[in-house]
Amino acid sequence: MARTGSMNWWGKIIGGAFGFMLGGPLGALFGAVIGHNFDVGMQATGGSRSAEWGRQERVQTAFFTATFSLLGHLCKVDGRVSEEEIAITRQVMARMDLTAAQRQAAMALFAAGKKDGFPVVDVLRQLKQEIGRQASLQRMFIEIQLYAAYADGVLHQSEQRVLQNICAVLGVRKGDYEALAATIGGEMHHRQSAGPARTTGISLQDAYAVLNLTPDATDAEVKKSYRRLMNQHHPDKLVSKGLPEEMIKIATQRTHEIRQAYEKLKAARNF
Repeated sequence: MARTGSMNWWGKIIGGAFGFMLGGPLGALFGAVIGHNFDVGMQATGGSRSAEWGRQERVQTAFFTATFSLLGHLCKVDGRVSEEEIAITRQVMARMDLTAAQRQAAMALFAAGKKDGFPVVDVLRQLKQEIGRQASLQRMFIEIQLYAAYADGVLHQSEQRVLQNICAVLGVRKGDYEALAATIGGEMHHRQSAGPARTTGISLQDAYAVLNLTPDATDAEVKKSYRRLMNQHHPDKLVSKGLPEEMIKIATQRTHEIRQAYEKLKAARNF
């Protein structure tokens, strides 16, 4: 993804080039970390073109703000924020190639999410309102939260409850959440078992988990799951829905893991 794209998004938000503001709890959180007062609803000026672009940046700002503040909230629910959880959050930022200002904002949002009284339900309700019925954005949001939850190799019950509550507010079905948890769990297990050098190929068990399948799946089901997951993480589609450009790198990494899992099953099944 071109660097100019992310800079344009961030620059438009900070500069208010399209004359809109993000209100509600998300606006309060984002405004606090960048020193702006976004306390009113959307105000687009300059005709329909400005309104169109303003809507895109509004969704991107909401997603960015909710993502990092909820990461802070999620990481604290098991009693303390572990070094692994802080590390995985920094890894998420590193994979996004955030600017120094964006990293500072992300860590400030993370800290805000750790505070007692964080309005998690209000934040999620506004996120749902901003992104609308975009299943792809809901999915990416949950996936990023799952990466942090699996940072220490275990999805704790307290984290599970928070994630289930997140899904309930966003309207994500229980079966869809369980599928996401299984596939991210398989990916994270592979990463942690392979080590930093990632020289060890993915295991059959993890390959099935990444594709959300069991060993008794048919070859046709393997192919169908692979195509569906690759389509869900297509970068151009996600950007068009309002995913911040910086987060496309996470989707790209997901496609790499999905493809690796598929190639493992293809070889094992000889098709």
